[in-house]
Amino acid sequence: MTLTDTEKKLLNNYQRDFPLVPEPFHLIAHQLNTDGATVLRLLHHLHQSGVISRVGPVFRPNTVGASTLAAVSVPPSKLISVADQINAHPEVNHNYERDHEFNLWFVVNTATQQRRDAVIKEIELETGMVVMSLPLVRDYHIDLGFDLDFSDVVPRRPSAPVRQNDDAPRATAVPRQQRDLVSVLQNGLPLTDRPFADVAVRTGLPESLVLKLIANMLRGGAMKRFGVVVRHHELGYRANAMCVWDIADNKVDEVGTMLARKPYVTLCYRRRRSPPSWPYNLFCMIHGKQRARVLQQLAELNAEPALENAPHSVLFSGRRFKQRGALYRHPQDAARDSALAAHG
Repeated sequence: MTLTDTEKKLLNNYQRDFPLVPEPFHLIAHQLNTDGATVLRLLHHLHQSGVISRVGPVFRPNTVGASTLAAVSVPPSKLISVADQINAHPEVNHNYERDHEFNLWFVVNTATQQRRDAVIKEIELETGMVVMSLPLVRDYHIDLGFDLDFSDVVPRRPSAPVRQNDDAPRATAVPRQQRDLVSVLQNGLPLTDRPFADVAVRTGLPESLVLKLIANMLRGGAMKRFGVVVRHHELGYRANAMCVWDIADNKVDEVGTMLARKPYVTLCYRRRRSPPSWPYNLFCMIHGKQRARVLQQLAELNAEPALENAPHSVLFSGRRFKQRGALYRHPQDAARDSALAAHG
């Protein structure tokens, strides 16, 4: 897809630091020397063409809900049908083929840990396969932002990774106002002149409070960032590798923090092992346009003293069966919807 200069700047410069003001698209237009109607038209076009999934929040895992990375080992002849069964669950937001014995990897996001575990059980019953669930233990760098390679546009460097020094928080009860806001924002910000006013109408909150709650969630870390969320496949990032290592528990935080500083590492986190099938506890993603370059970057990582002799594996992505933002459906909302339906 050929992008205009303004589209490239929208994609590169507003993945983070999105203006939290009543008319954000007009402010962006002023910064890009254009008008608000043009910015909105371009964003609508980028969304409809699949280049962006939304403008909105990326939530830190296990703060407004519960999540896990999961995998199954599927006979190749059944891969598509099993992927379809898994994709039928709205709680599944990512589902990828990877070149490994565990060849189908997906992410489950739910409002509670109980519902997360129930979805895993449902998938096992429906597919007849054992699901390997690898919950997050600690995140070192998760915001899904890309410093896009547009040679004719000066990129805005991403914010420094946030490195957590405590265990990843368990999903806890979310205050009603914040829960309602998450429910509306999880599908993205309305692409309108006053998007936060539209969110205010849907949540029943004042516009000023909507803006304040978003700022508080960013400051507190529940939101990793707020802005344009790109779909990397559509932008040519198709050589994408999940790199994993088996690191001693007393060293993994040090190594994870080191990996998170690498400019080409787009995700980095610690997950629970699942022995004997899965001995690895340190994960990172490298998203690239050329497989050879990604392998070169991986070799650079493995040359680090802390990783030289560590057992490791690399799983390149194959087919993408599902990719969208996480949906968090809280039990209170489900009960309310059921009650409304029962009363007609």
